[in-house]
Amino acid sequence: MDNKTPINDEQWVREQADRSLARLLPRLEQRFSGAADEVEWLGYRERLERHFPRLFKRLYGLYGGYYDFFYHLESIVASATEMWIARSPELKALDAMRGADPYWYQSNRMVGAMCYVDLFADDLAGLRERIPYLTELGITYLHLMPVFRSPDGDNDGGYAVSSYREVDPALGTMDDLADLATELRHHGISLTLDFVFNHTSDEHEWARAALAGDRTHQGYYRLFPDRTLPDLYEKTMPEVFGEDHPGAFTYRTGIKKWVWTTFHTYQWDLNYENPEVFNRMLEEMLFLANQGVEILRLDAVAFLWKRLGTNSQNLPEAHWIIQAFNALVSIAAPAMVFKSEAIVHPDEVREYVSIDECPLSYNPQLMALLWDALATRDVRVLQRAMQSRFAVPSGCAWVNYVRCHDDIGWAFANDDVEAVGFDPDAHRLFLTRFFTGRFEGSFARGAPFQEDPATGNARVSGTCASLTGFEKALEQNDEAELELAIGRLLLIHGIIIMIGGIPLIYLGDEIATLNDYGYDQDAEKVGDSRWLHRGTFDWERAEQRRDRETVPGRVYQGLLRLLQVRGHNHAFARGDTELLDTGNRQVFGFLRSSEQSTVFVVGNFSEHPQRLEARRLRQMGMRKTMVDLFAGQTIIATQELLLEPYQLMALARSA
Repeated sequence: MDNKTPINDEQWVREQADRSLARLLPRLEQRFSGAADEVEWLGYRERLERHFPRLFKRLYGLYGGYYDFFYHLESIVASATEMWIARSPELKALDAMRGADPYWYQSNRMVGAMCYVDLFADDLAGLRERIPYLTELGITYLHLMPVFRSPDGDNDGGYAVSSYREVDPALGTMDDLADLATELRHHGISLTLDFVFNHTSDEHEWARAALAGDRTHQGYYRLFPDRTLPDLYEKTMPEVFGEDHPGAFTYRTGIKKWVWTTFHTYQWDLNYENPEVFNRMLEEMLFLANQGVEILRLDAVAFLWKRLGTNSQNLPEAHWIIQAFNALVSIAAPAMVFKSEAIVHPDEVREYVSIDECPLSYNPQLMALLWDALATRDVRVLQRAMQSRFAVPSGCAWVNYVRCHDDIGWAFANDDVEAVGFDPDAHRLFLTRFFTGRFEGSFARGAPFQEDPATGNARVSGTCASLTGFEKALEQNDEAELELAIGRLLLIHGIIIMIGGIPLIYLGDEIATLNDYGYDQDAEKVGDSRWLHRGTFDWERAEQRRDRETVPGRVYQGLLRLLQVRGHNHAFARGDTELLDTGNRQVFGFLRSSEQSTVFVVGNFSEHPQRLEARRLRQMGMRKTMVDLFAGQTIIATQELLLEPYQLMALARSA
């Protein structure tokens, strides 16, 4: 829609929303009010009235041109109401508690962890037995990699979902998942799951019905009788997984149609131009909320809407879909919040971050640039990018990580790299060579992922420990190199823990797990180097975590100390972050401040000692005598501040 359409007239939208709700409420009252406690119903109605105007605006923008728009509007609100009625009393109590503290996820006590259930604990029942390990580490947010039923064999690591209401039988049942969510919540841990809502598996019941010729379910996907439209779309669309199949369409002989498959041939893109699809996916989303999911990671948000003549990424309607879902969750399951996953240009990542869309978002730019700073020993790109792009709207937060289940891609903006004198293409090639150990003097032991043999372009796989130098140091039995590796790992984790937002630890990194080279013995994993860092959690290694004489113990105890600093200082409690120029291109620095406290965090990204001028520290409000909260030492910097190789300091004013 253009700017002349009524949807851009706020007064018109409000008037139409009020009229529509006035018509809807009596019908909802008649149908549902008797199914809920009177007081609870009044609370539900209040949320519906509060959020309905923004819901109406987005649904009208998406579907207002349909002759039966108001039928779909009522159906969508009715679905949300039915799912709210089915919500357990305990979860409704959680809704009320979160209503009193709507920005609970900004707490400095929020610490995230992520894992595959089977690799960490065999199954959901086994994971319940491992909760004490999580609480010992201080975890308050647990992200489980895909747990839903998916096809055997090719399933994109579980991201080809065959049913949103069934758990992979090897892991347990949906009841097991709900029980786990409850027990986690009782231990102060919020459960996070992926919601793969751009596409389903071709084995999903909707896709099976479409393949059987059911026209209603064929309308749930984007199907084409010939190549005319697919060819037109592909003129302006980049390939995502060109090695899997060319373009974005797959021919299915059984129905003699081309299916839109952005990612893999067995992942069918949903057709959100169909309001029934929106409604069905709303029901799946709220079903998960009713199992106790508190944070929902929205997968591949950039691809939700398609339009001829564009790259069909990051279109306005993609945002409207999420905003409409956000409004409905705020009405029917307000304890749950969205986290976006968008591996796109950093400026486009930030477009998804808002209270009315995704209050949480992965920060892939910070991840990529921490590795960049380690490789170059130069923090200028990191500093520039964070100064211009780290700020998020009030009430929102980044989820910061140094690596995850996926590969490491160089997702930074070219202009940030160019501003400090690097050629972006050559720089990405350098980083790939460095972290795959192909660059002379590299400390890293990683592997390329999806390498283009013609250009050398690739992403990188490897555990945090292997990429920061542990593997090389242990091979060479070099204690000095091992010290540097420990410093690198703690430095980059210290940054994500202190910079603002939720730190997310990939379980195994806290005990310095090394690459698993045995993955290529599994026929289903051969050729996918990401399994290098997806090994089975080593519980024998974890038993060493309390022994400071061991490598796992040194890393684990260091991370615990960093998390304690974060959890016990007001500066890290919903405080502000100010990125600073330290005057030394090897030293990254920022201020965290609140009304009660200010902490100056500095980190040396080189293997050589670095110095900061004392007068620059004074400009930043620091005194000659400071306390390093991480080391627990008093620092006197009359002329200069000395940082040892890869040292991280959290400096507060001395009392």
